[in-house]
Amino acid sequence: MQTLPIALVEEGMVLARDVVRQDNPNGPPVCGKGMTLTDNLLERLRTMGIKSLVVEGHPVDVDGEQSLAEMLAALEERFRKAEHDPLMMKLRECYRKIITRSMEGFSSGREAD
Repeated sequence: MQTLPIALVEEGMVLARDVVRQDNPNGPPVCGKGMTLTDNLLERLRTMGIKSLVVEGHPVDVDGEQSLAEMLAALEERFRKAEHDPLMMKLRECYRKIITRSMEGFSSGREAD
């Protein structure tokens, strides 16, 4: 999943999280997770003052963001000193799954090895 400013969100992208109003974050969602965005819906969200959306996959390559391979290499480095601790290795694998799942649909050509 990827959090994007609403200006970068395009028709056809799918919401990965519910959208709630900033002035009433505990209120009912404006749009539900899994909804496919249309131009009309995006315009309504802009009018409501929604500034960003969390969409499925990783549809936009933003300058300065790390690729999946870079994220996984950084994860390995962070856990390198704990490779003899089975519990820490399980934790590393949990993080690996979360990172990999968050980057599903990333199609800019910067794939993991």
